[in-house]
Amino acid sequence: MQENGNTDLLASSTYYPFLIIDNQVINQNKTMEAQLEEILEQQRESWNKFSPGWKKWDGLLMDFMKPMGDEIIRLLKPQPNDVVLDVASGTGEPGLTIATMVKNGQVISIDIAEGMLAVAKEHAAQRGIRNFETRQADVCELPFADNTFDAISCRFGFMFFPDMQLAANEMARVLKPGGRLATAVWNVPEKNFWVTAAMGSINKNMQLPPPPPGAPGMFRCAKRGSIAELFRQAGLKNVSEAEVGGQLNSGTADNYWAMMTEVAAPVIAALNKADAGTQAKIKQEALELINQKCPDGNVLIESSALVIYGEK
Repeated sequence: MQENGNTDLLASSTYYPFLIIDNQVINQNKTMEAQLEEILEQQRESWNKFSPGWKKWDGLLMDFMKPMGDEIIRLLKPQPNDVVLDVASGTGEPGLTIATMVKNGQVISIDIAEGMLAVAKEHAAQRGIRNFETRQADVCELPFADNTFDAISCRFGFMFFPDMQLAANEMARVLKPGGRLATAVWNVPEKNFWVTAAMGSINKNMQLPPPPPGAPGMFRCAKRGSIAELFRQAGLKNVSEAEVGGQLNSGTADNYWAMMTEVAAPVIAALNKADAGTQAKIKQEALELINQKCPDGNVLIESSALVIYGEK
């Protein structure tokens, strides 16, 4: 498959730093703890910086990721009295939908970026959802007692956690015995053209420094079984994994480009390093790829994710 001309690099587990601002490479001479803290701080700054873009494009993005959220909810089977933790909640989903299902329970929605949580809180107010609480917190150091939650949802967060095993361990710690955990991560690049159209064009025209091995990135968890093994190592049982498809319906190629250049940190960071001529060339080539994929002018791009489930 050669839609972007760079499938070998695109398939690399270390490609797409995505939340490492300006593609900075972490100083590998620092202690592991210092490296993780630096990554976390860069992520916090990045999400806060781009939270206005996520708010602007929320309708399109939430529709795009709804099938993955729906599958998480199906697996978690929220009950009316459940207390649920939504990790890396972004602008609020699937936590907001879960809150409407746990009528006598509560959803606590956490994220490292207060800018994203502000959008989630606004959405809850607009929808009249009162059993939804937002809290700024790091998943690798959850501020909750053991055995607190009946269920935990985490849609597209694991790929970006500095220490994924520690994150899984913390989630398992705060789950009640019998509690349920479900997460979604992006599948391989070849099944996510919505990303590779833009980033493939950028990589073709720019020499971006690769992040260190194992750095947070879009396709860090695309290998089948990788998150399932983290769940097992955290002590979870009845672990399952399934592929879930979605569609990015941006309408036009121009809408696609506008959205990607307002919410996708690696796209924005790379373009900021390019001169005007290179920026124009990258955009032209990306739009050509999109139009080739969607020749009728209706930009509807398939996507693929993995949804992983486990029980304590």
